[in-house]
Amino acid sequence: MTPATVDRVLARLGVRRPEPDRDGLARLYSAWCESVSFDNVSKLVFLAEGRTGPLPGSTAEGFFASWLEHGTGGTCWAGNGALHDLLAALGFSVERAAATMMASPGTKGPNHGSVVATIGRERYIVDASILSGTPLRLPGPEEPLDASTRLPRIELRDGRPAVIWRTLRAPDGFPCRFERVGLSAEEWDALHQRTAAWGPFNYALGARRNRGREVIAFGMGQRYSFSAEGALASEPRDRAGRDRFLVEELGISRELVARLPEDRPLPPAPG
Repeated sequence: MTPATVDRVLARLGVRRPEPDRDGLARLYSAWCESVSFDNVSKLVFLAEGRTGPLPGSTAEGFFASWLEHGTGGTCWAGNGALHDLLAALGFSVERAAATMMASPGTKGPNHGSVVATIGRERYIVDASILSGTPLRLPGPEEPLDASTRLPRIELRDGRPAVIWRTLRAPDGFPCRFERVGLSAEEWDALHQRTAAWGPFNYALGARRNRGREVIAFGMGQRYSFSAEGALASEPRDRAGRDRFLVEELGISRELVARLPEDRPLPPAPG
C-alpha cells in the first residue's frame, strides 16, 4: 500500500495512526468493524457483467479505491487481504490464515481467509468477515479455553482453534476452524481467484457490518440484526428494500447498487 492510501484510509476510518501494540490493534479493528462491511456487492456485479481478470479486491489498493469511492467492502479473501496489508503497512506483525467455515462437520476446506496479528507473545484473530469488534486472542497450547457461552468465542474443533460466531443460518453459533497460519501472497491470491468459478457468494447478496454493539446485515432476502445480547430480529425485504439497506444503512453508492443483479439459487458445487 502507498503511504497516501494508508493516510486516506485512516482518515476515513477516523483513526489516528496507531502504534503497533494491543491498544492500537484494538482501536483500528473496532473502527474497521464499524466502517467496512463484509459484502459481495462488487463481486456480484463483476460476475453478472461478465467481466474477466482478477476478482474485485484482489489487491489492497483496489479494495480501498472501491471502498473510498463506493463504500463497498468485500468477501473474506478481499476484505482480509486488505486488512492484512493495512496492518502490515502500519508496522503490525500480521500473517494470512486459511480457515474453514464449517457448514457441516465434513466441510472441505479451506474456504475462508483470515488475519492473525502477533503482539509480543500473544496472537489475535482480526477477521474482516466475522467482525468480532475486538481482536480475539488465541490461547496458548497449554492454556485452558474460555468456558463462557458468549459469542464470539474460541473453541477447539478437531484439535484446532475455531471461532464460534453468529450467522443468520446459525444464530446460536457457527464454527470457523483455523487450519493454517502463514500463507504466502501467491497462495492467498490463488485461493481467492478460484472462487470465481463457484462460491456461495457468487449468486446471492450477503452483507453485514457492526453498528456499535449491534450487527446489521442482509442475507437470504432478509434484513436482519443481532443485538449486543445476541437476539436475532429479521424481516423480509423486496429489491427496493434491499437496495435501501445497502445505500442508507451500509453507505454503498446508489450507482453500484443499481447494477446489482437479483439473487439466484446456489447451484451444487462442481464435482
